Amino acid sequence: MRRTRICWCLALCAAWACSTAFATEERPNVVLIMADDMGYGDPGCYQSASKIPTPNIDRLAREGMRFTDAHTPSAVCTPTRYGLLTGCYSWRTRLKRGVLNGYSRALIEPGRLTLASLLAEQGYRTGCVGKWHLGMGNAEPADYSKPLKPGPNAVGFDESFVIPASLDMPPYVFVKNERATVFPSEQVADSKMRRHGGGGYWRGGAIAPGFEFVDTLPTLTDEAVKFVNAQDNKAPFFLYFPLPAPHTPWMPTEEFRGRTKVGYYGDFVTQVDATIGQVLDALDEKKLADNTLVIFTSDNGAHWLPSDIEEFGHRANADWRGQKADIWEGGHRVPFIVRWPGIVQPGSKSDQLVCLTDCMATLAELAGHKLADDEGEDSYSFLSVLRSSPPDGTLRQAIVHQSGDGTLAIRQGPWKLATKLGSHGFSQPKNVEPREGGPRGQLYHLGKDPAETTNRWLEEPQVVERLESLLTRYQQQGHSRPQP
Repeated sequence: MRRTRICWCLALCAAWACSTAFATEERPNVVLIMADDMGYGDPGCYQSASKIPTPNIDRLAREGMRFTDAHTPSAVCTPTRYGLLTGCYSWRTRLKRGVLNGYSRALIEPGRLTLASLLAEQGYRTGCVGKWHLGMGNAEPADYSKPLKPGPNAVGFDESFVIPASLDMPPYVFVKNERATVFPSEQVADSKMRRHGGGGYWRGGAIAPGFEFVDTLPTLTDEAVKFVNAQDNKAPFFLYFPLPAPHTPWMPTEEFRGRTKVGYYGDFVTQVDATIGQVLDALDEKKLADNTLVIFTSDNGAHWLPSDIEEFGHRANADWRGQKADIWEGGHRVPFIVRWPGIVQPGSKSDQLVCLTDCMATLAELAGHKLADDEGEDSYSFLSVLRSSPPDGTLRQAIVHQSGDGTLAIRQGPWKLATKLGSHGFSQPKNVEPREGGPRGQLYHLGKDPAETTNRWLEEPQVVERLESLLTRYQQQGHSRPQP
């Protein structure tokens, strides 16, 4: 009897040890940092010829996994933010093109699963600090004298401290837990369009007394660090930190001005990198880094003109064609780095095709949550890649890209098909009308032609037909992730 009891106790202890190890791996803290308008070629770990020092992003790459074929669901910010938080393409919502503004009503539907609500259900403490840009409240225009519900807290965040939209869109105000910290009772005039001469650029409109554009990034950084410092190891936490930079206005603080030879944009990117370093340092000081999964990415490509490349000799979007808002690769191929000590192999690289929408399925699998048919409809888990056990072939069947004006493209394997001609973003030519007998859209083989120089639409009619049919199916069936 005693021997049986001892064996049973040993088995119980072994099971407890295994379950504890499993829980440690399966319930890491999660910090998701998303830069605003940072290009694939800005971090040194993605382009050795970059003229912008990014030591903290490079450190993440040394200590984690760098993805080389990661994409945003859109080449502009609001649709990307929706897709990241919900795992669903935003063109399935009322937002078919473009972005919201600071007075728009909430875009995320009531009851929809988000990364925050998913992790909150698993006992995580959740916080959002940074640029929201997903609308607030049910009224339009939003009334900043009243509670701005629904906002970040309504979709699963326990705490939130945000600016409503981009830092060049009014109202200019901080919103804490769905209430303006100070009512935007004053007015600021339109600034002049200044890219590299300092002073920044913003649209005129309402501004809170005491609000300073140049202080916005430091203020948000302090709030993010404060959230990390408030954690006590009694429960895991999720910090979503969508930065407002290096989006315009390019206004680095005095400490960072002149740090690079790429004008105020380069200096602002360096300040963004230092911001990331402050969060990493906070994790180290709290002894939280070893059990924290850190994701760093950008919401779309850099707004970097050909004239900027010529002036500074810096390719913010590396050698990819185009820039922010474009359907071409420069619009949506972005840096994507994951650090997870003990799980992700340091200094590793993955060429898997992934989308920011895939964060939903990945964290759901990590949390043991089986996605319902109406959850994360366009999300594929890349957890197996992080664990160095990816399946043979690709994780995704395909990925859908969206330009700033709502034009769609679909990528499958090496082939990429855009439904129209032109960039449909900021680059020229924006829109090209088809000629009789010519191609209706664009087809590129990215394996042989990564710069998208040769349109093979007329040469590969079977590929065109296959990709057009797949895109139509994705649109009509309401999901792209395989469902039972």
